Amino acid sequence: MRLDRMLSECGVATRSEVARACRKGLVLVNGIPATRPDLQVDETTAAVTYCGAPVRYRKFVYLLLNKPSGYISATEDGSDPVVTDLLPAEYRRMGVFPCGRLDKYTVGLMLLTNDGDLSHRLLAPKNHVAKSYRFSCEKPLSEAEKSALEAGVDIGDYRTKPCKIEMTAPCEGEITITEGKYHQIKRMFEAADNKITFLERISFGGIVLPPDLERGHWRELTEDELDLLKKSLKDKGNQT
Repeated sequence: MRLDRMLSECGVATRSEVARACRKGLVLVNGIPATRPDLQVDETTAAVTYCGAPVRYRKFVYLLLNKPSGYISATEDGSDPVVTDLLPAEYRRMGVFPCGRLDKYTVGLMLLTNDGDLSHRLLAPKNHVAKSYRFSCEKPLSEAEKSALEAGVDIGDYRTKPCKIEMTAPCEGEITITEGKYHQIKRMFEAADNKITFLERISFGGIVLPPDLERGHWRELTEDELDLLKKSLKDKGNQT
């Protein structure tokens, strides 16, 4: 792989920036200054240093974000801040995007990646990947209303699939769904003559929102967490 391609795919610098850094002797490959940006390197074994910092090549990255309220689940928006604004520039240069959407005022666990194939599989309706949310609603939810929601309700243009609800208080609980229609949970509660007043995603495909990850903060997925995501697909007969 060309050196400038490797560094640009890692989000370290653009190809033109790599060329300038090479001319200044700021790029080392196996301890030797690289004089040309088109130098061929083995991205899996070469020890590359850019401006004094070691570079580890990764084709894909997987991030876990505790989304704050007020952010749009997108990479750009005309008026509102977007979730990728919360990330360092290197990840934005790598083309990281949200895996699915959370409403502007919904908070909690969000996955971001540049792995389009895995993202597509996780979001495909046929794969039924589970997502859990903590919620508060305007009025107490009766047992009959809870059972009706769990069985599936008409939200206008769609009848929702069965879900699971566990109440922790008359107006609070956790709901687990395996689909993700537009404003689905809010529309489900409206169909039950109720209203969601707070919504926080707490798990996705087996990954749980870490209690020590503050709102607006992020970190990379661990290998175990990435394995959990892939297992959530393999369990349904899909190979990653």
